[in-house]
Amino acid sequence: MEEHLPAVDTHMVTTTFTLDGYRIERYLGVVRGIIVRSRSIFGTVGASLQTLVGGDISLFTNLCEETRAHAFQRMTQHAAQMGANAIIGVRYDATEVMQGVTEVLCYGTAVTMKPAE
Repeated sequence: MEEHLPAVDTHMVTTTFTLDGYRIERYLGVVRGIIVRSRSIFGTVGASLQTLVGGDISLFTNLCEETRAHAFQRMTQHAAQMGANAIIGVRYDATEVMQGVTEVLCYGTAVTMKPAE
């Protein structure tokens, strides 16, 4: 993952369309972070065994959480490349590309914000 690239500070990322104490100065457009993941055969077998016991299938939970985090990170990097210091209206979407392969998309609107006066 491209963790060394500049990224928008996570405190300036929100699912809402405003940030308390700030005003939008400029809209820069849609930004996205996309990652496509497949399950390994070992993870699938391990998760299948966990379903026998019931409850949280931690192997899949961890895979989903890690995948969403990577998509989020890529989105914040994309926004920084556009010159944004904030992202509003953030959402996630997931689509199964083929059996066992899922695309996770994290997207929002890149903006520049200034503290409200």
